[in-house]
Amino acid sequence: MKAWTLAARPKGTPMPNDFALVERDLPALNEGEVRVANRWLSVDPYMRGRMNDTKSYVPPFQLGEPMQGGAIGEVVESRADGIAVGAMVSHMAGWRDEAVLPAAQVQPLPDLGVDPQAYLGQFGMPGMTAYYGLLQVAEAKPGDTVFVSAAAGAVGSTVVQIAKAKGMTVIGSAGGAEKCEWVRSLGADAVINYKAGQSVVEALGEAAPDGIDVYFDNVGGDHLDAALAHAKLNARFAICGMIDVYNDAKPTSLKYLARLIGNRVRIQGFIVSDFKDQAGFHRDMAAMLKDGRLQREETVFEGLDKTPEAFLALFTGGNKGKMLVRL
Repeated sequence: MKAWTLAARPKGTPMPNDFALVERDLPALNEGEVRVANRWLSVDPYMRGRMNDTKSYVPPFQLGEPMQGGAIGEVVESRADGIAVGAMVSHMAGWRDEAVLPAAQVQPLPDLGVDPQAYLGQFGMPGMTAYYGLLQVAEAKPGDTVFVSAAAGAVGSTVVQIAKAKGMTVIGSAGGAEKCEWVRSLGADAVINYKAGQSVVEALGEAAPDGIDVYFDNVGGDHLDAALAHAKLNARFAICGMIDVYNDAKPTSLKYLARLIGNRVRIQGFIVSDFKDQAGFHRDMAAMLKDGRLQREETVFEGLDKTPEAFLALFTGGNKGKMLVRL
């Protein structure tokens, strides 16, 4: 197999020479194992944290060893009961073209009438993050005003659509006129272009003069400050990512933090593995898709050799919707 490894631990923003493409022999299959040829790879912002040698909710990548990430592949050899050659499966042995895995580490794709790569985005980890973060962590309900940062990303764009499908008013934030127009086409009631020069706190005040009930945070930084500045009584914040600080340990100012006392604001961090009911998630998402309330957008890089480039583009706004690599 060919696989990407971490050649050096990045200092600040990763550079191309922090990665190395290597060749490794795949072992022969043991009983209960499958060989998978990857067709689609996912790159996600959380992977930046795994490049640091620090304790976190997932272990760090090891230097010189194949990296990991979500992938969709075709089973090309099987010694596992119930998994036939030709089956499409999801697994976490990404950043490579092939993998040999125990059957317990692959999941056959549900038959929901969507493209296989959708299970790396809207019907996979980013979609679950959006769904459970909005509806369970933030306890968003019909009539709420929801502010979503990075609303043109894989998670944020799904939050926008779920919130609209559930009867909420949605304000999204995105960078650039084209992305803002796309977020508006998803149903957002107002969209803030954070690259337009106006401060986010001022722009949010204009978009939500009565304040916000829910903030779904993918960014941190000035977006979190703005959400605190305009939080209503008993507002709920779901914090799933702070991409603003992934490459730079600069602190968020939190200059409006005192507002959480009088307004009884609840701020809760979460990770998607906190939630296990994938069947319920898939049922609800499939129903919204059938009703025409979900759209999916993908930014696709072609070829295994483009994987680091696709990953680095996440930090410069290079994606609209889910960032993927097609093999």
